[in-house]
Amino acid sequence: MLTDPGKTKDEIVAWIRKYFEENGSGCKAVIGISGGKDSSVAAALCAEALGKERVVGVLMPNGVQSDISDSRTLVEFLGIPYVELNIGGAFKAMEEMLVGSSGLMELCGTDGLTNDTRVNLPPRLRMTTLYAVGQMLPGGARVVNTCNASEDYVGYSTKYGDAAGDFSPLSHLLVHEVHQIGDVLGLPKELVHKTPSDGLSGLDDEQKLGFTYACLDEYILTGRCADESIREKIDRLHRINLHKLRLMPAYEPGQEDRTDGKK
Repeated sequence: MLTDPGKTKDEIVAWIRKYFEENGSGCKAVIGISGGKDSSVAAALCAEALGKERVVGVLMPNGVQSDISDSRTLVEFLGIPYVELNIGGAFKAMEEMLVGSSGLMELCGTDGLTNDTRVNLPPRLRMTTLYAVGQMLPGGARVVNTCNASEDYVGYSTKYGDAAGDFSPLSHLLVHEVHQIGDVLGLPKELVHKTPSDGLSGLDDEQKLGFTYACLDEYILTGRCADESIREKIDRLHRINLHKLRLMPAYEPGQEDRTDGKK
């Protein structure tokens, strides 16, 4: 729990300003707007730091999105410029390319997209879209990463999808802390406290994880979890998803010949 969420909010705003001074003075911030807490809070922070005219929201439904109205509510509330780009056609074209390859289907032993592929392909298409928009904008842009520390801890993000970006204002905040910042910013409560879902499985994120974010946050902060099976699940998810948080391993010539003991 943040003891002074207003102070933390001001520190993040100052950090964003400094980032742009050093990494793109005058350019815009481009952010995918899902209508949930993370994109809402991150967009609001960028708008306060840079001015609303320098924050471009991109709404990216995959065909029909039942809660796209939440995304529109957010950009209209903030008064930021935005575009709506439907990735449904791109997703369908990718699916047809993959499934249309008899060689791939034989290699994978399937006759269609796997569930993981179907869930993770849209976030990767969205990130590609954000970078395309950023490069098309006059003066360039930087793409906002909207991940938070709770989701990162258990790998609840898509590598090279929503886990990508140029700068990350929320990656050291737990879910309940993101809620606090959103409330301080005066954002609509129905967006800040909305339970997220992938829009595909019919389940919200907590149902898919098998535990609440409140439980996860307490465990990250204190190491305490009343349910041993949940503790073991959190530990396992964290362990198998560490590759998403680490830099890509790279071979260094001569590293096996070192005599200083370093590997």
